[in-house]
Amino acid sequence: MTTVSLKTFLHPRYWYAWPVLALLVLSSWMPMRVLWGLGSALGLFFSWFPSPACRVAAKNIELCFPELSPSEQRKLVHRHFRNCGIAVLSLGVTFFAPIWRIRQLVRVRDEHNFDAARASGRNIILLAPHFITLDIGGMRAGYDKNLVCMYRKARNPLVEYLFQRRTRSGAVLVDRLASLKPLIRHIRAGRPFYYLPDQDMGARASVFVPFFGIPAATVTALSRIAETTNSAVVPCVSRILPYGRGFEVRFYPALENFPGKDPLEDAKRMNEEIEKWVREMPEQYMWSYRRFKTRPDSQPSLYNKK
Repeated sequence: MTTVSLKTFLHPRYWYAWPVLALLVLSSWMPMRVLWGLGSALGLFFSWFPSPACRVAAKNIELCFPELSPSEQRKLVHRHFRNCGIAVLSLGVTFFAPIWRIRQLVRVRDEHNFDAARASGRNIILLAPHFITLDIGGMRAGYDKNLVCMYRKARNPLVEYLFQRRTRSGAVLVDRLASLKPLIRHIRAGRPFYYLPDQDMGARASVFVPFFGIPAATVTALSRIAETTNSAVVPCVSRILPYGRGFEVRFYPALENFPGKDPLEDAKRMNEEIEKWVREMPEQYMWSYRRFKTRPDSQPSLYNKK
């Protein structure tokens, strides 16, 4: 991994980065109640405009919650973007706040589930679905667990620099497009793997199994990596707490009898588990991501403009 340092931004081409970095550092010290209030207002304001992100979020919510009336779906979209605003304004905390502040702001729940999986003698894969605070959740867990994470190298040096800030928690980053051998080696050496499973990687790398009743392109890597590394799969879900109380990372009991004998059934079960957590706090799932982009049998896109 090629490291991007602050010296990179001394070039005039990248001077735009300095105001962004200054705002992130400033926000890393703001009281959480201020970030919560400003982020809520900013996200709610943004939700009223027909941006691509809003259109995708509205379509996903329409698809996944058909039992809600159109009015209830719109309210869920607004609640979602309020939380997105909080998450965006909290990025400074994620990438620049000192360790003691992150530990102060991010509560850890049910850590005994992680400890029980570790005590079983197996390696650990943390199943971390795409909730909007997964970055700060991973940062908090990383300080204690020395995680290994997969990521895709960014073309923009500023984004890449922020991605690499994750390593200050002790995490190791592995390029998603590279060989799996370094990842397997780190897991077998005892590093928990912070795995983001609910991504659309295209038909070639996926099977189609239901997510909220809709066939979704779903990778089978979780069961294959778990089997190869003798790992227990421990769900790890991050959330925003209400009224500026900070964040929470919760560990759930390791999935029993996982992986099974059929990767397709494992992928189906994984989606079922993620769906349960999404239903607990639907406003905090990353609905602006085109989860149903790839369609089976070349079916038309679900995201075409009407």
